[in-house]
Amino acid sequence: MKKIALMAGAMLVLGAAAASAAGINLSWNDCGAAGTQDATFACNTNAGAPFSMVGSFVAPAGGLPEFLGISAQIDIKTSDAALPEWWKHGTGFCRGTTGLAVNFDFTSGPFTCTDFYVGSAAGGFAYDNGFGTADRARFRIQAAVPFDNRGPIDDTTEYYAFKANILRAKTTGVGSCAGCSTPACIVFNELQLFQPPEQNNDPVITNPIDRNFVTWQGGSASCPQSTPTTNKSWGQVKSLYR
Repeated sequence: MKKIALMAGAMLVLGAAAASAAGINLSWNDCGAAGTQDATFACNTNAGAPFSMVGSFVAPAGGLPEFLGISAQIDIKTSDAALPEWWKHGTGFCRGTTGLAVNFDFTSGPFTCTDFYVGSAAGGFAYDNGFGTADRARFRIQAAVPFDNRGPIDDTTEYYAFKANILRAKTTGVGSCAGCSTPACIVFNELQLFQPPEQNNDPVITNPIDRNFVTWQGGSASCPQSTPTTNKSWGQVKSLYR
């Protein structure tokens, strides 16, 4: 009986540790295990719903008393020697500003994880074509709630962080961008959580909970290695939303 009791106690301790382990997830369409790893597209239309990558997280032990916002780093690597035109986003590039968008509104779903923002978050993104090597891109996402909407998050709940939407524009027809069918691996490398400066605690999370990557068209031969960004301060992030 003592041995059984000790084993049960150990299992409870391990279970509690697992429940409170900080981490990040990336999946298509929903958070973590509720979403899918791979997305496929016949690349035959410019219309239709976007392909939505959902980032989520569990806060470090003890949680955060005054959570305000996030800064995420995602790397994209394709199986081609150079980044295909379909994966080149931004002014002056093939897909321009019509192929990629971010969203932080989970009020209409999905509902598997917890929505801290409740529709109040605003944010944006930066996209660096050919970051590090010619076959890669870096996708950085930032978001924040109004200062008065800050609040506590715990270390046992998985929260939504962002939706990164890949749109179908310029996939086919005149002016289309080649490379939609090229396999790619998309890795959620790190997430920084922000609080007011007086908290002096803006933790960076890098380890996966279930999966910190998704694949496109079956994935590429190898995923990109993380090259951490310089951690930002809350003041730097807040300045984006004035």
